[in-house]
Amino acid sequence: MQIGEGMPQVFSSNANGIARFILWGFCFFAIFAAIGGTALLRSGFITGVGRPVAQAVPFSHKHHVGDIGLDCRYCHNGVETSASAGLPATEVCMTCHSQIFTNADMLAPVRASLASGRPLQWQRVNSVPDFVYFNHSIHIAKGVACETCHGDVDDMPLMQRAHSLSMEWCLGCHRDPGPNLRPPQDVFLLHWNPPQDIEQVRRSLISILDIHPETMTDCYVCHR
Repeated sequence: MQIGEGMPQVFSSNANGIARFILWGFCFFAIFAAIGGTALLRSGFITGVGRPVAQAVPFSHKHHVGDIGLDCRYCHNGVETSASAGLPATEVCMTCHSQIFTNADMLAPVRASLASGRPLQWQRVNSVPDFVYFNHSIHIAKGVACETCHGDVDDMPLMQRAHSLSMEWCLGCHRDPGPNLRPPQDVFLLHWNPPQDIEQVRRSLISILDIHPETMTDCYVCHR
């Protein structure tokens, strides 16, 4: 009598096929989950790109920058000298609105802020985590334009994030800053038209402005 002869069969004849189906199904599920998770993390739902942020006052960059032509520095007066660009104080708003649209309903929070002395609670649209050090002034000094990071603000009725500002996005520029450089006097211009010799200009700027891509990806540059 041979070993196993007459013993009942534990697994059906289809067991191997079912096991392979389950294993392959698990592999495909893991792959799709990884792809889907990566896509989700890069989506506007997570990064906030393209999603307007509600403010205490519905300030329109499209109107103030695009239509009127206000310079960025009028409201963000720290952008050239400090790490933070700064947010406009109530008095900055009232420089104009004490004379025009003085009784507009949408400006009621501004008038209340001036009367009470309590500042407007602006919500930051473009921000990086607390463990990331970002300095506006050094980027301005090195020829990185406002619109490079903030997009076409003159076409935004309500401010929204134009780019993810992720580590990957920032490192792309730090590794190869050339495509994002322009003469420092032009950094505040929107829809800037580069000259025909822009590639030569950018190579010169890297030297003249003392830009060193070889060290700009060192950890301490952004994490201090």
